[in-house]
Amino acid sequence: MFSEKDFIADHCNAIETASFEWSAPSNIALVKYWGKKENQIPANPSISFTLNNCKTITKLEVAKKSDTTSFSFDLLFEGKSKEDFKPKIQKFFERIEEYCPFLKEYHFKIDTQNTFPHSSGIASSASGMAALAMNIMSLEKVLNPTISEDYFFAKASFLARLGSGSACRSIKGQVVVWGKNSEIETSSDLFGVEFLDIHSNFKNFQDTILLVDKGEKQVSSTVGHDLMHNHPYSEKRFEQAHENLAKMKTILSSGDLEEFIKIVESEALTLHAMMMTSMPYFILMKPNTLEIINKLWNFRNEMQIPVCFTLDAGANVHVLYPENVKEKVLQFIQDELVVFCQKGHYICDEIGNGAKQLK
Repeated sequence: MFSEKDFIADHCNAIETASFEWSAPSNIALVKYWGKKENQIPANPSISFTLNNCKTITKLEVAKKSDTTSFSFDLLFEGKSKEDFKPKIQKFFERIEEYCPFLKEYHFKIDTQNTFPHSSGIASSASGMAALAMNIMSLEKVLNPTISEDYFFAKASFLARLGSGSACRSIKGQVVVWGKNSEIETSSDLFGVEFLDIHSNFKNFQDTILLVDKGEKQVSSTVGHDLMHNHPYSEKRFEQAHENLAKMKTILSSGDLEEFIKIVESEALTLHAMMMTSMPYFILMKPNTLEIINKLWNFRNEMQIPVCFTLDAGANVHVLYPENVKEKVLQFIQDELVVFCQKGHYICDEIGNGAKQLK
């Protein structure tokens, strides 16, 4: 198990130029993370499915520079300069400099793009920060070739977390746990760990994302997390997350789809209940979110098909189901749910394995 001090880089090589390219996926939490402490430490543990198709592809070009007093980078998003993203990258570099002291020695050209529409309402900070962290670790690996594969991925997750908490769950593995939990020995607040004991019922699990609202959220996740500090139900919620994670560990190992559905849907609704009962309170669901949930419940009861929903911090609905019922569920979505999606848009995704090196 790595400690925070282990991640302070000890590089020995120097390079003039280099280029790397990684893709990193989005993820969808089954047990939700909502509320954080200082330094991006989660107030409760979470577990997520890693997605496959919704991902960010980031190319990093590196050039040695003489002035080492400040960070230097250009940022392109889908080929165009993106000045409004720059403060987030600046803050990220400031947070990780202690662990990557070589950053000020290089000028970076960061060229990034998403495989899903930027305005789709799908959170791209997780995939974006994960892809950038992988590239930075590729640079560190060149500077210090002795680092192990385990260290490489653990530190990548550690760095990604400092950019966007849930990004640490987009690095490696189909199912990832983030946050210390007594039931999962290797779990850590510092980085995500792969959960390996997965029943065949959950292999190739599908996630169809119904795009109910593609607009900007009225309340950012950062603000939402902060509102958990003085929340009247926060302590009970954090306890519940620990309990649900312990249950989810058993469910994922045993393949119990019925219990899976109960925990996943309860967690989604609890997340939004926390928003509605914070001060100030806010609602991110839309009327069409509720229409979809009710239609899905009716379909499940009538057809006895193991399909369920979860929600992120937004209005979009993730429809989760095993691969062997894909045809029936997609037909149901097309027949009854597309009408509630903005411009009829939805994205078909499935469980993936995490970040991939492209160059």
